[in-house]
Amino acid sequence: MTLIHHAVAGKGEPAIVFVHGFGCALADWDAQVAHFSQRHRTIAVDLRGHGKTPGAAAECSIERYGADVAEVMRALRLSPALLVGHSLGCRVVTEAALQAPQQTAAVILVDGSQFASAMAEVLRQRFAEPDGLATLVNEMFTDMFTAGSDPTVVASVLDRALRLPRPIGERMLNDLLRYDVARLSSSLASLVVPVMALQTTYSNEKRQRQSLDPGQTTPYLDMLRARVAQVRIEVIPKIGHFPQLDEAERTNRLIESFLADGLRAD
Repeated sequence: MTLIHHAVAGKGEPAIVFVHGFGCALADWDAQVAHFSQRHRTIAVDLRGHGKTPGAAAECSIERYGADVAEVMRALRLSPALLVGHSLGCRVVTEAALQAPQQTAAVILVDGSQFASAMAEVLRQRFAEPDGLATLVNEMFTDMFTAGSDPTVVASVLDRALRLPRPIGERMLNDLLRYDVARLSSSLASLVVPVMALQTTYSNEKRQRQSLDPGQTTPYLDMLRARVAQVRIEVIPKIGHFPQLDEAERTNRLIESFLADGLRAD
């Protein structure tokens, strides 16, 4: 069995598995790996068609990505691990947890979301344009950062996302929509481990990404409260979609707090 590309560092239990988002790669977790590998075994993965993992569009789906992560967890013989997913990776770690329950201790969802069915027409129109995916990706990723983000990091993340092959990009955005409409809520409800949602942004009615304020809720967070039995919600305000990059130290502290609490939800 050929596993997806993954980088292992450190020693100690529980292991922590990091899963990136759409158009991203395992390097997004460098600050977390550097911090947590001092006391934990860390595993950061490149999903199919991303980073150093090859993949054809036909092989790419949320369920297949979850199975890939689960295969890495089993191959490494992990004791129950903490799974941390960002954005699209929130769906992937949810699937991995359901497919490898014996290797899963808890899940952290970093700035997750849920596409509405109305997004289907947006994607259809964009993908009909010659440069539709590139235009959409540019808009999406530009909107994911704030004026306080490091411009060098912003440029690097955007450039990487724009290099995602069009067949894979279109396939995964369509599949993300399919999963969100058909499976996300029920999959989250099926989790039997503690979950922490580390949220920083939301999309308004015009599909513009906005930073969250302390105490603010969103339909996605309300859905988590209603559907996930053991959920803890933490908000980092006034930043963009990549807290692991924009606020690495605070992100690490919240993960530490979740670990120190014995992986128990509030």
